[in-house]
Amino acid sequence: MPAARIFVAGHRGLVGSAIVRRLAREAGADLLLRTRQELDLTDQAAVLDFFERERPDQVYLAAARVGGILANDTRPAEFIHENLVIQSNVIDAAWRSGVKKLLFLGSSCIYPKLAPQPMREDCLLTGPLEPTNEWYAIAKIAGLKTCQAYRKQYGFDAICAMPTNLYGPGDNFDLAGSHVLPALIRKFVEAVDGGATEVEIWGTGTPRREFLHVDDLADACVFLMNAYSDAAPVNVGWGQDVSIAELAGMVAEAAGYRGALRFDASRPDGTPRKLLDVSRIAGLGWSPRIALQEGIDATLRWYRQSGISPPK
Repeated sequence: MPAARIFVAGHRGLVGSAIVRRLAREAGADLLLRTRQELDLTDQAAVLDFFERERPDQVYLAAARVGGILANDTRPAEFIHENLVIQSNVIDAAWRSGVKKLLFLGSSCIYPKLAPQPMREDCLLTGPLEPTNEWYAIAKIAGLKTCQAYRKQYGFDAICAMPTNLYGPGDNFDLAGSHVLPALIRKFVEAVDGGATEVEIWGTGTPRREFLHVDDLADACVFLMNAYSDAAPVNVGWGQDVSIAELAGMVAEAAGYRGALRFDASRPDGTPRKLLDVSRIAGLGWSPRIALQEGIDATLRWYRQSGISPPK
């Protein structure tokens, strides 16, 4: 049997790089990888030309403009425009070139701000979104609906995975654009290295969030590519959450920080709670393996070793 030609869009990002690591363990996987300089996914003609020339069998669409509350709230035009264009270009070119299967990576932020907890896949579009990241959420909803439309009209085998909050090696640790967990890792490591006695944390500390190590997500994506074919999206998470205050305590412990925590209630909290109902993927036979404290410890070690943080 010839090797499956697999295009991982966004292979240098947090999710894409994890998918590449996971696929590298698969026998018969011929990976097609292009940097942003080699293939601009916002260039429709270039994307179509790439697909026509390379003819991949499978596509993992992990390329996206991503960021935390501050980035989403201050750069809404970038978040909605770039994600809409990338998704539309890749999904359409994949169908036109005869790709056998495509997996689109969405986000748990597609669900309403006050959705019943845990959030089931069918609560999509049942209420208003969280205002601080609605532009990104709308783009991801559009990507999901594009996949469903191409399946309905053309029979294109496009599936959608909706992961919870992700973290792991290769994350963005820039405090101006990062998500909460990598931001906390950086803050506590720098506090330990600098001898600080207090660390400021955005918000009240009361919102609850669910976290999934990116290597678990990559494993779920490969599982779904092999075992799932349906228009309905699939949540991917732990089905367990922690408060931001509890999360801060876990990161502080991993970093060896013993000082005080100061919660800045003037900063936005975002959605009060985001917990996914993962019964659909559990029913298919998949479950995560990397516990949160274990994952935090490993990610913090990676951060220190990466050279992003000043040496101790």
